[in-house]
Amino acid sequence: MAPRVAVIGVGMTQLRSIAPDLSYKEMMFEAAVKAYNDAGVDPRRDVQSFICSSEDFWEGTSIFDEYVPDQIGASLKPVCTISADGLYSLITAYMQISTGLIDVAAVEAHSKPSEIVSIRNIMSLALDPIYVRPLAADPYFVAGLEMMRYLHESGNTREQCARVVEKNRRNALENPYAAYASQTTAQDVLASEAVCFPLGKMDIAEPADGAAVVVLASEEKAKDFCDDPVWILGLGWCSDTPCLEAREWGEATYAKVAADKTFKMAKDVRPKDLDLLEIDDSFSYKELQHLEAMGFCKEGEAGVLTEKGVTAPDGEIPVNASGGSLGMGYTFEMAGLQRLCETVLQLRNRAGEHQVKNARTGFVQCWRGIPTASGAAMILTSEGS
Repeated sequence: MAPRVAVIGVGMTQLRSIAPDLSYKEMMFEAAVKAYNDAGVDPRRDVQSFICSSEDFWEGTSIFDEYVPDQIGASLKPVCTISADGLYSLITAYMQISTGLIDVAAVEAHSKPSEIVSIRNIMSLALDPIYVRPLAADPYFVAGLEMMRYLHESGNTREQCARVVEKNRRNALENPYAAYASQTTAQDVLASEAVCFPLGKMDIAEPADGAAVVVLASEEKAKDFCDDPVWILGLGWCSDTPCLEAREWGEATYAKVAADKTFKMAKDVRPKDLDLLEIDDSFSYKELQHLEAMGFCKEGEAGVLTEKGVTAPDGEIPVNASGGSLGMGYTFEMAGLQRLCETVLQLRNRAGEHQVKNARTGFVQCWRGIPTASGAAMILTSEGS
């Protein structure tokens, strides 16, 4: 039987819309120091494997993992790069520990979009170069089309999507890590500049600079290092077709498959057993779409639940009490680790002003963003420590 694996340390920098005074290396170092102090480990002595999430296109440097080791204490240690969301890297570390080959691993992801001249142009390079790019259909145009299809099929409304933005930006007011906290109203969202109807400017999570590091350990080592480990009960991931013409536009198949696998691995855990959710909301409609795809409500119900306050921090299903990407900022490959760090703080009762009452078991989900159809999910608990 594979050993249980726990999160024993998390570290994250404050997210900022722009951080001209810090390099990505300095942000990574800050997050790493926080995570290692939290875990009680010495990276040079105790951590046996380091994994980073990075994409050369975002970094502007090829073979980017060559620039990772020094600032996270990984010199002369195994380092590998996963070109995907940070939650994928965390799952990779989980599998390394589950094999019994190592006992302790560190996972790093960061975001420095303030140094990118044109984010939309870089995102467009991921579109099919033969059939899609010649149409000048950039990813936000694709998001608008997907939003229209989803709202048509589900019966949810643009006004309900605006409620998601209102909720998450206001949630972020209680979170010191957040970059985009505000007293935004749904009316403000609906009145914002059109990007691709029905998608407006405020429906899109704004980019943020930051870094996060998470330390995982086997059960034996976790108990040696940490008094309050958070255990991973289940995980799953799915990469649906990258072809726009071959995917289901009205539903998030990748989220459904990843969640199904996660609940299957977690065995006795059911959606109603979860105390909080930290899920992708990089576009306002995505929070609603993901809730429905992963079985937390029926199709067409997510918008109504949001309006009724069911997904508020003090509601029956707290969703993105941290503020999510809409309130904290969108951090690209770091987004999944950002949600995981927030969930771990909640399950340890260390989330401060935005603490969800009696949080013991949480759910984390990520999506890598348009034009991908890749996502992962994870269930964690502080019980049984």
